[in-house]
Amino acid sequence: MPKNKNIKSILLIGSGPIVIGQACEFDYSGSQALRSLREDGIETILINSNPATIMTDPTMADHVYLLPLTTKSLIQILKEHPQIDAVLPTMGGQTALNLCIEADEKGIWEDFNVDIIGVDIDAINITEDREQFRELMLKIGVGMAPQATATSYLKGKEIAQEFGFPLVIRASYTLGGAGASFVHKEEDFDELLTRGLEVSPIHEVMIDKALIGWKEYELELLRDKNDNVVIICTIENMDPMGIHTGDSITVAPAMTLSDKTYQKMRDMAIHMMRSIGDFAGGCNVQFAVSPDDEEEIIAIEINPRVSRSSALASKATGYPIAKIAAKLAIGYNLDELLNQITKSTSALFEPTLDYVVVKIPRWNFDKFEGSDRTLGLQMKAVGEVMAIGRSFQEALHKATQSLEIKRNGLGADGKGYTNYDTVIEKLTYASWDRVFVIYDAIAMGIPLSRIHAITKIDMWYLRQYEELFELQKEISTYTINTLDRELLLEAKQKGYGDRQIAHMLGCLESEVYNKRSELKINRVFKLVDTCAAEFKAQTPYYYSTFESEVETADGEVYVENESVVTDKKKIIVLGSGPNRIGQGIEFDYCCVHGVLASAECGYETIMINCNPETVSTDFDIADKLYFEPVFWEHIYDIIQHEKPEGVIVQLGGQTALKLAEKLEKWGVKIMGTSFKALDLAEDRGSFSNILKEHNIPYPEFDVAETADEALAIADVLDFPILVRPSYVLGGQGMKIVINKKDLEEHVVGLLKSIPGNKLLLDHYLDGAIEAEADAICDGENVYIIGIMEHIEPCGVHSGDSNATLPPFNLGEFVLQQIKDHTKTIALALNTVGLINVQFAVKDDIVYIIEANPRASRTVPFIAKAYKEPYVNYATKVMLGEKKVTDFDFNPQLEGYAIKQPVFSFNKFPNVNKQLGPEMKSTGESILFIDSLKDDQFYDLYARRKMYLSK
Repeated sequence: MPKNKNIKSILLIGSGPIVIGQACEFDYSGSQALRSLREDGIETILINSNPATIMTDPTMADHVYLLPLTTKSLIQILKEHPQIDAVLPTMGGQTALNLCIEADEKGIWEDFNVDIIGVDIDAINITEDREQFRELMLKIGVGMAPQATATSYLKGKEIAQEFGFPLVIRASYTLGGAGASFVHKEEDFDELLTRGLEVSPIHEVMIDKALIGWKEYELELLRDKNDNVVIICTIENMDPMGIHTGDSITVAPAMTLSDKTYQKMRDMAIHMMRSIGDFAGGCNVQFAVSPDDEEEIIAIEINPRVSRSSALASKATGYPIAKIAAKLAIGYNLDELLNQITKSTSALFEPTLDYVVVKIPRWNFDKFEGSDRTLGLQMKAVGEVMAIGRSFQEALHKATQSLEIKRNGLGADGKGYTNYDTVIEKLTYASWDRVFVIYDAIAMGIPLSRIHAITKIDMWYLRQYEELFELQKEISTYTINTLDRELLLEAKQKGYGDRQIAHMLGCLESEVYNKRSELKINRVFKLVDTCAAEFKAQTPYYYSTFESEVETADGEVYVENESVVTDKKKIIVLGSGPNRIGQGIEFDYCCVHGVLASAECGYETIMINCNPETVSTDFDIADKLYFEPVFWEHIYDIIQHEKPEGVIVQLGGQTALKLAEKLEKWGVKIMGTSFKALDLAEDRGSFSNILKEHNIPYPEFDVAETADEALAIADVLDFPILVRPSYVLGGQGMKIVINKKDLEEHVVGLLKSIPGNKLLLDHYLDGAIEAEADAICDGENVYIIGIMEHIEPCGVHSGDSNATLPPFNLGEFVLQQIKDHTKTIALALNTVGLINVQFAVKDDIVYIIEANPRASRTVPFIAKAYKEPYVNYATKVMLGEKKVTDFDFNPQLEGYAIKQPVFSFNKFPNVNKQLGPEMKSTGESILFIDSLKDDQFYDLYARRKMYLSK
């Protein structure tokens, strides 16, 4: 039992829908905390409005409330569960903390006799109110940048006059750096000050003297009620101060910090945590260090909760911070808890890394036309990737290969910038692709001293880049036949992909693969073990690297591989990689269920993914986790090593699906729907032939590969025309055009950004109602799990529409057509597993827009609304373990469920906010209503036509 015997029932507050600045990392920490509390026999009650997450699965807590995160919802839950003893608000990001404070101010916790655990209100107030925080730091002797608080425009102007420029404006009580900005010039100050005051819920900003070029560090701490404190991880930002940590490339452990300064920083962090309040739990502290020999340390901020960085730190070290933080909140001490990795040592220890971790953010600027793409104090990334390597260079390469932006790593792929002015500009105004541009600058011969002067990135990192480029230069003087083993091994150890080496040698990727196989340069897999192999790790959590051969005394030559292959039958589930618009946490939800269902069928489960924010990369979800890029070369080497029965590709979104062709070509079995069937659905021409054969209506269309062809097609089709490229995600590049000029401009632009793509031109059904259906098919039987009707008209991307389950406005005749078409298409595509079909309904005729024989964005939403584990069922069908007819389907929903999209436009103030066929939402919430007379439904329906942009 937990040490605090009085706590038997806990309310956990989730983080709500995903927005830029608060993503799946809180699904991960919340899920871990819930599992941790239930281990101790504590009743858990969860409030969270996000249907796409594992956290809101009925199995995660004793009672799950999919309700809006408001004090009204809290009161409803506390009335229904008077037994609740405590609330844990530290696992749901800023949203949960803010709600906890609001409830405290309204006296709700007091009224219901509920304790706050894991943090105290004073600690939140001290850390969020920048003036209070500053005063406390000065009192305890921790240095801060010169700064002052302004609660009015006039006060802000006075402070600016006193400090001079450049300045930093930070809004109080906001998330992901909202309202924060760098002010270089006096003429920009008024507008940015006003924005900061408006964004802050208490209309307060802190104005700091800018520490431009200083280095930035983060420390992750845990403390128990006996005041034991451990520092789990030190993270160094490769980017200097001035770029939000969520938008920075970060490295663990810290690379360029002297030991003396590190010890000083540790002491300061512990001192700071102890001074803000007497609570047991997690904490994240950020520091700036001067880039000179003095290494002066200044505190930036402290967050008394688990954060984006603690998810990263957990994955980087193998130390499950949220799990342990939840135990500390209920009264355990660190020395009473087990190290979850070794199972034989206590949790009162600090992890030691014998590898390097690099995190790179993932942006989606292409979704926000006209947005300011330079990076600054306000976070703009939608997700992130993490990579583990034996060296910084290897980890950096693996991280760039994980991003899925059509790059094969740093340089050596023919895609670098070669224009001097472009390179200088991208370095000067920190660009999202600066990680690649540094390499291009070195390749152009720009001296390191100049790159350092512009970017202020530490010379150590720049020299690492330079070494990589020197190696590329050397290899490029060889051919595939003359390249020696030593040089090829060095390139692999530094993270270069086979494709990049092939580019350097002017040969095929397969030739490089064959050559390294011949020379026995093979990937080996190493354990993430928290304590640099001093104790035996029990958790199978691996990364790959290349090692030189070792010869033993008796002449045996070998390379140590720590991933031991069992003789059990195995299934690999391919993850969905970094979060982005169009492919978010809902696919991670599907992957986790795929893993759990495969385990229920008796398989050893293997997960491959590189997203540090998610539940799928938790160390104890799959039997084996490979924290690796979802990148062909890495996947193929794992498959060669593990020899699974097959690979599941239809749960990881477009990321996993795109690899199906390669898997097929190399003879790897795809579980469920075959590659041929997947390809049929993607190839618009072949798909429409299937529709023709079955007399299913679809909008008139044609396929174009050039602008001339598109213009000729327009003469036949009639405007408006919907233009869409093949094989893309989240409606990327889709647009409705209304004349030939628009058509030509859009087609030329698309073919420039996606060369060689087949473009589909549809006659757009103006004013049609859009609907979609998800189904499970076993090749013979089809079960429709849900039919949704969109409130917005056809033409707004389905991910941006309010979708209503069940439909509210479709007659029996139309619904029957939807059911018939869904079943016919699922069988015609030989679907085994999940399928999503989208429809346009006009004049009582149901037209097919598209079909995707894979898990869709809406599957978790339907599963939550109907309280049915549909992904579990679908996985068992894919594995051939069950038929659709074996399940006893029993959907339960009174009234309606509405999937409501959530947008992050506030991060891009100058962007056109109109909606159209290209998806722009970053997350979603679920709303339950009893009837269509509900005011909220009426509001949504009244606004339905407002957004459509042509």
